[in-house]
Amino acid sequence: MATRRAFMQKALGSSAALAAYGLFPSSRVLGANDRVRIGLIGAGGRGSEIFKVALECPNVEGVAAADIYTRRLDKLKAGIPALQTYGDFRKLLDDKSIDAVLIATPQHLHALHFVPAIQAGKDIYQEKTMAFNPDHGKRMRKALEGSGRIVQVGVQTTSSPTIGRVREYLKPEHMGMITQLHTFHYRNAPYGGWKRPIPADCDLQHVDWKAFEGEAKEHPFDPNRLINWRFFWDYSGGNVFENMVHQVGFWFKVLDLKIPQKVTMVGANYFSPEMQPPDIMDVSMVQREKLLFTWNSMFGNNLFGEGYDAVLGNKGTVLRDEDDNVRYISQERNSEAPNVGEAPRKAPDIVGVSDTTALHMQNFFDCVRSRKETDCPFELGFRSAVACRMAVDSYRQGRTLSWDEAKEEIV
Repeated sequence: MATRRAFMQKALGSSAALAAYGLFPSSRVLGANDRVRIGLIGAGGRGSEIFKVALECPNVEGVAAADIYTRRLDKLKAGIPALQTYGDFRKLLDDKSIDAVLIATPQHLHALHFVPAIQAGKDIYQEKTMAFNPDHGKRMRKALEGSGRIVQVGVQTTSSPTIGRVREYLKPEHMGMITQLHTFHYRNAPYGGWKRPIPADCDLQHVDWKAFEGEAKEHPFDPNRLINWRFFWDYSGGNVFENMVHQVGFWFKVLDLKIPQKVTMVGANYFSPEMQPPDIMDVSMVQREKLLFTWNSMFGNNLFGEGYDAVLGNKGTVLRDEDDNVRYISQERNSEAPNVGEAPRKAPDIVGVSDTTALHMQNFFDCVRSRKETDCPFELGFRSAVACRMAVDSYRQGRTLSWDEAKEEIV
């Protein structure tokens, strides 16, 4: 006969069941001014950058880091000698003094690190794109339900200080009926600026290759797959997962958009022959809210920069550029309102940080202490991730894809 604990675990999902019986390991209760102790899972370029940003936030202490490549841990420990380092992330999660973890591993591994971190009672800053596919996202959601954990998805545009002003412009009296949203992401850089040299010590003596592969298709050890993982469909969604997700997350939040009804993506690869994902692409998303959302990207011209958006209604237009400047243009008066949120131009944020990254990280720690919802909570991350996966799968399959709301499946 099944035990009551087993029954509850099956009925509620593992996290909810364990929490219900007081068996769920929980972090200590933090006050508004308490120090937050953090660990890092994934100490590559992006992971190291956000770890640095986190440690610049008040009352945050870096305790440990985990990575499958020893070089990355050695580099971090050289800057923080007291840091505990692990080749196996599960040993980091065993440290009950750690309140929260930052997960910045390749995209195909996110669910494999997120679920055990939730089960270990950690709050999570989860780098984008949150989930590699809907199945991973649902596994992550099941772990989160009933856990009481705080999750911030690393779509830092959702912490932009201009969100409130954009919403003011988007009121019906200014915009009328909005039926189109065009977004752009342009770089004049082959491979998107991601191509990296292979270090001499990138070998099986210093790399846990099986841990890197996770649930992906097995391949013989290939250092290029580890260092330049963004070039391979097994681990990456290309620039859709790297940058489209930022613009999708921003506008999904501002306009309260759901997962698209249909998505079509076309593209090609003209400047980056060693990369499987395209380096020029166009995505069309038919939203259930009677809105056509498009995203256009390329690595052979930088006209629109790292992000340019146009929201079009029959009464007006809202424009937003890569520096987070916002303009409103009235259709009736053919006049333009002053710019809002002026910011100095900055270098492209390829793997580094921007001002919004710092704001986004601070919001996470504020919510760890207050237990309030973050600027980019799980469900916003889920919707954004599914939209991006629909685009990638459309390109790879050469057809328009739809979202089955009832089954939560791409069809």
